[in-house]
Order: sequence, then C-alpha cells, then structure tokens
Amino acid sequence: MAEDAIKTGTKLLDVANEIEQETENAGAALAFPANLSINDVAAHYSPAPDEETAFTENDLVKVDFGVHVNGCIIDQAFTVDLTGENNKLVEASEKALENAVATMKPGALNGEIGRIIQETIEGYGFKPIENLSGHRMEPFLLHAGENIPNTAGGDYELKEGDVFAVEPFATTGAGRVEERMTNKTQIYSLVNPKPVRLPQSRALLNWAVEERQSLPFSKRAVYPSVINSKPSLELALHDLLRQKILRDYPPLVEINNGLVSQAETTAIIESNGAKQLT
Repeated sequence: MAEDAIKTGTKLLDVANEIEQETENAGAALAFPANLSINDVAAHYSPAPDEETAFTENDLVKVDFGVHVNGCIIDQAFTVDLTGENNKLVEASEKALENAVATMKPGALNGEIGRIIQETIEGYGFKPIENLSGHRMEPFLLHAGENIPNTAGGDYELKEGDVFAVEPFATTGAGRVEERMTNKTQIYSLVNPKPVRLPQSRALLNWAVEERQSLPFSKRAVYPSVINSKPSLELALHDLLRQKILRDYPPLVEINNGLVSQAETTAIIESNGAKQLT
C-alpha cells in the first residue's frame, strides 16, 4: 500500500496518514511515525499536521515505517525513485541489504556485516552513510545498544534470538549525515519522565508515558487530539525538551547534499541464519 501511494502530486501528509491508519486497521500500533525523506534527506522527515508538500517528479523518496504488537517491533524501509534516473543507487542499498542478511547468523560479527554492506555499495560506485546504522531492538525499545554498521568495524557477535533492523544507506555524496532543518522537526521521544508544572506539559507527558513509553511520536499524534492548540503544543514541547524529558529528531541530511537511497528489513537471528520478519 505504501509503495503504491507514492505518486507525483500526492501530499506527503496524506501518505503518512494512510500508512499509520493502515497499521492501526491491521491491529498493530506505530513503532514510530511514518518517515518520508526526499533526495538528500536520509531520515527523520515526517510531515507536519498541516503540511501541504506534495511529491514531484524530481524526488527520490525513502519510506521508513515501523509497527509494534505488545512492544515487539518491525522496522522496514524502501526507496521509490519518481525520477526514473536513480535505479542504480536504489539497487545499491537493496543489494547491500540482501547481502547483509545472507551473512547474519549466531557468531557473526556486526563489523563483518558492515564490511559487506560497505563493499556492496562501493561496488556500485556510491558511498555508504557511515554515521547511520541498523540497530538491535527489544520490546518497546527501538535502539537497544548494538548496531549493524554500514561500514567495516565492530566486534559484537550476533546471538540467537537477537532482533535487528538492518538498513543500508547509499549516497552520491560524502557518506555522512548531519542534523539540519530543525524548524522541520516533527519527531520526539520520551527519555526522562519526571514531574512538571505547566498543564500543557503534563498533558503531553502523561500521554507519552501511557501511549508511547520510549517509542517515538509525531506532532500529528498529539495535535489536536491531546493538545488542541498549536501554541500550547509548541510551549509544551519546548518545556519538555528544555528539561531533557523529551528528545527531538531533526531531519538528517547528507553533508554534501548527495542523493540517498535506503533499504531496510527486520530479522531475527535463528540457529542457522537470519529470518526476515517483513
């Protein structure tokens, strides 16, 4: 459904809402807000509650979404090339993901899997994004410590029962991302709950504790259902960020504005290999 929804002229907000509604209709909950990151934006772009931006024929779109049931998470992403000119870049991340999953088994080193991702992407003539990585997941915990890097390096031995999101990123740029477009930040998560004084902050904090635990959420999730005034929402977010009760996730942009593709799956390590859960 998500892949079919990415079309020139369609609003990002409509697609994000459709993905999230479909998740709930299927009896699951959101592990994090739907991300729709375009061109040099690699990750963490989610549309605002009133955003009017639409996809264009010049867009390379990363669709990244997660679902959970009782806290158990599946995280998946793919790239849609509306330009028709970036097939090789898209294939680089997809092939890197395929090669990575094929080598995942108990005892395999995360750094060796990263080397395979790096060599695959470089074999296509692109660079892996070195400061983004896959991540081990636990119930209600999207990032549980160990990672699957996109470059060589790392000595964690995969263990039977580990659940990993594996997500190679390939780019035409320098191979690094940085936080930019802070005015476009839409994603937040709870990191340190504690008593607060402002009523708007209490309302948002109580909702986050009850509904999200440590899982990320978007402004769309709380406006207007939890806080029905935009100024009140911004005041609550500012207050909770200032007190380090929440953290924010600004969009991540390739440092040289290179195009970025992404492919991601979730896999559980079994005795004889990795089983994809998507």
